[in-house]
Amino acid sequence: MTGVPLLAVFAVAIVLMIVMIARWRIHPFLSIMTISLALGLVGGIPLTSRKDEASETIPGIAEVIGQGFSGTFTSIGIVIIFGALIGLILEKTGGAFQIADALVRLVGKTRPVLAMQLMGWIVSIPVFCDSGFVILNPIRKALARRTATSSAAMTVALSAGLYISHVFIPPTPGPIAAANTLGVGDSLLLVIGLGTLVSIPALVVSYFYAQYVGKRVTTSQDSEAMTDAQLEDLYEQLRRSYGQLPSWRLSALPIAVPILAMALGTVSKVAGWEGLIGEIIAFAGTPIISLALGLLVAIAILAHVGRGRELYDITEETLKVVGPILFITAAGGVLGKVIANTGIVDFVQDNATAFASIGLFFPFIISALLKTAQGSSTVALVTTAGIVAPLLPSLGMESPVQIVLAVLAIGAGAMTVSHANDSYFWVVTNFGGMTPQQGYRTQTVVTLLMGVTSIIFIWFLGLFLL
Repeated sequence: MTGVPLLAVFAVAIVLMIVMIARWRIHPFLSIMTISLALGLVGGIPLTSRKDEASETIPGIAEVIGQGFSGTFTSIGIVIIFGALIGLILEKTGGAFQIADALVRLVGKTRPVLAMQLMGWIVSIPVFCDSGFVILNPIRKALARRTATSSAAMTVALSAGLYISHVFIPPTPGPIAAANTLGVGDSLLLVIGLGTLVSIPALVVSYFYAQYVGKRVTTSQDSEAMTDAQLEDLYEQLRRSYGQLPSWRLSALPIAVPILAMALGTVSKVAGWEGLIGEIIAFAGTPIISLALGLLVAIAILAHVGRGRELYDITEETLKVVGPILFITAAGGVLGKVIANTGIVDFVQDNATAFASIGLFFPFIISALLKTAQGSSTVALVTTAGIVAPLLPSLGMESPVQIVLAVLAIGAGAMTVSHANDSYFWVVTNFGGMTPQQGYRTQTVVTLLMGVTSIIFIWFLGLFLL
């Protein structure tokens, strides 16, 4: 099967995959693997390997699936694990709390909504947005009371800040996995840099929406009567629950060290540094090694606060958290490999002009459909990356900058939109003291505004960088 019929089958396969995940509640791993197998067979991949007329080997469906699955673990598995482990150590030691607290002291007294937003944006770089909201929620409540600020405004600001870096900035696993699948896993510094730049419009639009909706939504927490002494006690209880806390400067090192190492590695490559020093810097700048350095700093912090014996349990918990992400990412790699071995890529290449006209909106739309349908931003990121990867040349995206913009377009789609099938939606509404209806007015609308704003800005960047 080739041409338009095959493209129609591909569209049906994607819709069926969404239905399997969202409606039938079949795990994304099983859904993606099943669709990959079916699409491969319908798309003409043989059951077993064979020779074509030119005596070149055509891999069988089992071999294609194996290559797609193993390739993901080979290239990205360690990076995802190290990134998640750094985040969990910062969460457990109170390092994330210290970073947030320092930001509150910096701008919280006069600009509480901005403080909450920036706090979330920074903390969610290493920490999952769900965990980040739980960690920072007591600070949000206390700051809202101290400054007489709308609870809804503070909730939207914190949620938005956390969500933006969750989909745009490594070492959060989703962006790392998407970058690797699209072939820019060695350019994480570029992903971090452009992801930070793309964050700005989303931060701006969510800040103003938080201010706007805060005047129109009254939550149960706005009517809570708590004295300043009670609020201070709540805040201090959270601080004491961590035991000995690292300083905020020390807490920031596990994030700063990998970024600095990758930056030096990039400079070394561009400047052409040679010799032992150049080799060591280039080695340290690779994503695996740079994150390993950040992890070593995080472990040192764990030992510094007297909790070194907890490393085993924290590692075990991290592996349980990232396990599903790794397997879903690997399944996405299988889907991408299957697509690459069917006639879909040839059809897109033959009609490259039409698809190139869609450009960056193509990965955004696919990711937004997956996100809205099944709820998980990470699933949307890794699955869309697998779908888009073999089609990048036909979309006119071949340079590292072009591909990184495609990664960010997928990230923009992966936040569009958060609603009732998204666990983060319920974390935000429940901890924010809002009803589901208020959640739709706040969380769902702000994620829509951020996603649309982000893809427009990414498209605008593409006019100058593509």
